[in-house]
Formats: sequence, C-alpha cells, structure tokens
Amino acid sequence: MTSTTISRRDIGLRSERGPVLLAVMLSIGLVAIDTTILATAVPSVVEDLGGFAQFPWLFSVYLLTTAVTVPIYGKLADVLGRKPVMLLGIFLFVGGSVLCGFAWSMTGLIVFRAIQGLGAGAVQPMGMTIVGDIYTMEERAKVQGYIASVWAMASLVGPTLGGVFADYLSWRWIFFVNVPIGLAAVWMLRRFDERVERRRTSVDWAGALLLTAGGVLLLLGMLEGGQRWAWDSGTSIAIFAVSVVLLAGFVAVERRAAEPVLPLWVFRRRVLNAAAAGSFLVGCVMLGLSSYVPLYAQHVLGHGAVVAGLALAGMTVGWPIAASQAGRLFLTLGFRATVGLGAVITVLGALLLLTVGPDASFWHLTLPCFVMGLGFGLVASPGVVAAQSSVDWRSRGVATGANMFARSVGSAVGVAVFGAVANAYVADRSGGRVPSLEQVPAGVLAPALHTVFVVSAAISVALLGSALLMPKRVSEPSGEVTGE
Repeated sequence: MTSTTISRRDIGLRSERGPVLLAVMLSIGLVAIDTTILATAVPSVVEDLGGFAQFPWLFSVYLLTTAVTVPIYGKLADVLGRKPVMLLGIFLFVGGSVLCGFAWSMTGLIVFRAIQGLGAGAVQPMGMTIVGDIYTMEERAKVQGYIASVWAMASLVGPTLGGVFADYLSWRWIFFVNVPIGLAAVWMLRRFDERVERRRTSVDWAGALLLTAGGVLLLLGMLEGGQRWAWDSGTSIAIFAVSVVLLAGFVAVERRAAEPVLPLWVFRRRVLNAAAAGSFLVGCVMLGLSSYVPLYAQHVLGHGAVVAGLALAGMTVGWPIAASQAGRLFLTLGFRATVGLGAVITVLGALLLLTVGPDASFWHLTLPCFVMGLGFGLVASPGVVAAQSSVDWRSRGVATGANMFARSVGSAVGVAVFGAVANAYVADRSGGRVPSLEQVPAGVLAPALHTVFVVSAAISVALLGSALLMPKRVSEPSGEVTGE
C-alpha cells in the first residue's frame, strides 16, 4: 500500500496536487511530441546519415522496446513505487534523445531510438498510474482533460517543430528539445511525496526474460512479415514458432511465480479484459489511419507531405477533444454506454472513410479521421480509468501496463493485417510482384488502400463487442486486491 501527502481537496494545476499533475503532463509530453515530430524530418535524416532502407526501423524499434517493457515497468511500480520507475523512464528517454542527437550513422540512430523506447515504456504507464493514485475516479474524469490537452498540443506542435528544425536548423534538434522538457519534469516530480510499504519480494527474472524475448519476436514477426520476408517463408514461420514457445513458457512460469511480472488474474477480470480489448482494437485501427491515410493523400490525391500530415491530424485532434469530455459521460451514463458511443462514432467515421475516392477533397479525407479520433477518445480513455478504478494501489501499475501493452500489440497487428491486405491487392494486379506501395500507380494504389479502409471498418465494428463486455459501473476497492 501507499499514500501520498498531497491532499485531495481539489484538482487542477493550481491545486496542491498541481505540481505533480504538471510533472505528469511534462513527462507524457516527452512521448507525445516524439510520436509526431520525427516523421516530418525523416527526409533530412536520410539525406544526412544515409540508410534509406533502414529508416523504417526508427519507428519499429521504438515500438518494440516500448511495448515489451510496459508490463515489466508496471509490475516494478507496484513493488518499488511509481516515482523511481518514472524517473528511470525519463532518464532513459532523455539520455537516448541526447545520443540520437549526436548519432553518426543510421544504425547508431536506430540503436539510440531503442533506448528512447525503453524510457517511453516507463513514462506512459507511470504517468497514467500516478494520476490513478492521487485522484479519485470522479476527479480522474476531469483530469483526463489535462492529459488530453498534452496530446492535442503535441499533434499540432510536433510536426511544425520537426519541419522547422529540419528546414532551418538541424534535424538533431528534434531530439535535443527533449532535454529541457525532461529536466523540468524531473524537477516537478520532487513534489510527489510517495510512501511505499517495503516488503520482501522475489524478482520474476525468468518471467520478465520470457515475456521480453517472446514479445519482441512476436512483434518483430508482425511488423516485418510481408515486408522483409514472406509470411509463408521459413524465417517468418521460425520467428512465430519460437515466440509461441517462449510465451507458452512465460505462462507456465507465471503460474508458479511468487511475484509474477504479469499476473494471470489480469486475464480473468471482466473490466480489464473489456478495457484491453478496446485498447487493442483502437491500436489496430489507428495504425490503419496513421500508415495509409497520408499515403492516400500524397500518392492518390496528389497532395504534399505537409497536407497529408494535416489530414491525419484530424484524428490526433479529435481524440483529445473526446477524451476531455469522456469523464462527464461515464460518470453520468456509465462506462458501457460511453465506450459504446465511442464505438458507434468510430464505425461512423470508418464508413465515411469508405466514401473517399480518387477525386475527393482534402476535407473529405480529413473529416472521417476527425470523427474516428472522437470515437477513439471515447473508447480508450474511459477504458484506462475503468481498469485503474477496479484495482487498488498494489495492482494499479499492472492493470495500466496491461492496457497499454494491449494497444501496442494491436498496433503491431494493424501493421501486419493492413500491410498484408494492401500487398495482396497490389500483387494480384501486378502479376504477383509487390513493389513498394509508394511506387504503385495511383490507379492501382487507390483501390488497394480502399480495401484497407474496408478492413478497418470491419475491425471498428468489433469495438461494439468490447463495449458490451464493459460493465456499466466500476467501484473502487476499499481494501487490497488479491487478483481473485
């Protein structure tokens, strides 16, 4: 158990808990800006360092290291406390950023991005877990607006900063800018006075190792399958086979571990399963937008990279707008109705996306992204709050980490599914040959991407099922949770 010396009298940046909230916002801001700032500077990075064929790994390795470490950090936070894990994450992220800024080759930059990912794997869940610790469920509903504002600002500021640094200064500044933000977050975190009950625990090293290795191979197979090697190749089969064996070993170890890194009771909780299912599906569909909407805007509609990014920004603006209002809805209507509304709005946006054709305008493409962003915000944010509210302090880190891990896995699955769909269509129209999608003629690319949009609409419908799993109300436990 833990308690904090910060009172619960009110919320907001001017309250007694305000400095801690600001520290969380700054910390999450590190990750939020990083997700939007790099894409616009990739041409400058490639021009300076070379390694065009390697640059997709700047994003893949970050996703890999972030995803597989989230559950581990969640467990560590339940044992050691949130503050030390958050500080470790910030130091890793900022240290990785400095190394990225001084990178001398594309290979070095990829390695340093992996270090950033290790930090991001701690920062994201710890920020949300700290919010869950110091605010009640009712207060969390209002605090979601502050967290959402970070992502909204990052979606607008990130691409602009990336373009300015790449064009007028140096792409290296997109990493150096993290240093002052990280130092400010560390400085503000000194106000978070956390008392943790120290208890003798055994570290589940075997479980952590098996989860990390199995997760990396699983995500690697999904990210690179159909790209670097064929799905039915020996490489692909071997990677998935080994990952299944390792993850099966992980389950066996967790059944016997005294302090499992990802307790199996997580998968027996209705609230946690419903929240994880929604997070998984949001991650999956979101990658369909993030990967293919800009491609459609550039290579089918003929817009430039900046305009293509603005089209996708509709989603990154819609999400925080909805998230900031989700609290009022789930306190009034309940979690099931709120998530259900988000699922319906997501499906509506997906159906609108199906009406986009080769002659569509910029706004016609942006509107569906905005609508789907609204839906994502009403599904994902209440899901995290429900998951956190269903457990006590000792299990909140695990619950939050499991939810965010589900979204990361969903993102990887989205990459695999949508890539396979697009490549299969192109191969069928190109005599079995699959060139880079950017090199496919617009007459072939447009229907290929439309097929991707059809699949994303089908996956969006599945969100309705996750909403039905979600209970109407969630009660915060008054005592310790054993997981049963």
